[in-house]
Amino acid sequence: MPPLDRHDQRPPGSAPAPAPASNRRGDPARPGGALIDPATLMRIKSLQIRAKVTVEGFIKGIHRSPYHGFSVEFSEYREYSPGDDPRYLDWRLFARSDRYYVKRFEDETNLRCYLVLDTSRSMSYSSGTYSKSDYARTAAATIAYFLSMQRDAVGLLTFEDKITEYLPARHRPGHLRRIMATLDREPTGRTTNLAEPLEQIAATVRKRGLIVLLSDLLAPTDALRTRLGYLRSRGHDVVVLRILDPAEVAFNFTTPAMYLDVESGRELYIDPDQARAEYLRKFNAHAAEIERACVDLGIEYERVTTDMPLELVLFDLLKARIRRGRRPGRRSAPGRGGAR
Repeated sequence: MPPLDRHDQRPPGSAPAPAPASNRRGDPARPGGALIDPATLMRIKSLQIRAKVTVEGFIKGIHRSPYHGFSVEFSEYREYSPGDDPRYLDWRLFARSDRYYVKRFEDETNLRCYLVLDTSRSMSYSSGTYSKSDYARTAAATIAYFLSMQRDAVGLLTFEDKITEYLPARHRPGHLRRIMATLDREPTGRTTNLAEPLEQIAATVRKRGLIVLLSDLLAPTDALRTRLGYLRSRGHDVVVLRILDPAEVAFNFTTPAMYLDVESGRELYIDPDQARAEYLRKFNAHAAEIERACVDLGIEYERVTTDMPLELVLFDLLKARIRRGRRPGRRSAPGRGGAR
């Protein structure tokens, strides 16, 4: 079911304060130092400045983690796998990270990445001061900014019930500015149809690379599994970043009221106390099906709530890229993807 907005006022407790950075800094593999509160970040009007601030914070934070000195090397190394030539082990990197990495050859380092962004109406939902769409567009801008710094080619596709914008993956002067300008446009907000756009993307993006899907995935899972399978069959690596509002995950509404279905426009009377258990049962079952599909297809999956500092989104994305330990486009055996 698409998210529901309270028609008269925001429900008590539906705008939870962003999680303190220390909640996620407990993992020693994550960037250290202070992380930027997303609510503070969203007050910056310029999308490109938001991305720049986030990337700079990420690079500073990475120097305080066990991955010190590794911010630019993410695209130049991969984890050692049995069968790799030990002559290419980087012992200095091992000394810094206590992990074995091998240097990638030149043809392995040039990444072609497509950011695939859901701009449908359900992404406009917000229980606080900024929407899922605001957060997802900022996340896409941050990834694009970072990859451009890495001299990787970045492309962008936005979709609702069909593809609405398409910028081919490039690394050339002015291309990042075009991506930022496209992301900065307010979405028109039509209904969601994941199946057709993903099928179009599989046909449009012919050169193998990394596809990062940013969406709330509020759609039937059978069609989603089939279309994601199309992308994998074309040789793409796929990372799914599922963007959700904390209120969608916890269903922390408390007061009976008329709620508005943001996609259909229908109004529904809901008593949260009576609806919560059934909502959470269906929501969690749907989420489990998505994760299972990603695992089966060898797709990296991350559930991201909009109170999560964006430095952590970037870090998890890049760590997933290393964990796969291979050049983009080479398909792994089903079941090797990481769904968390």
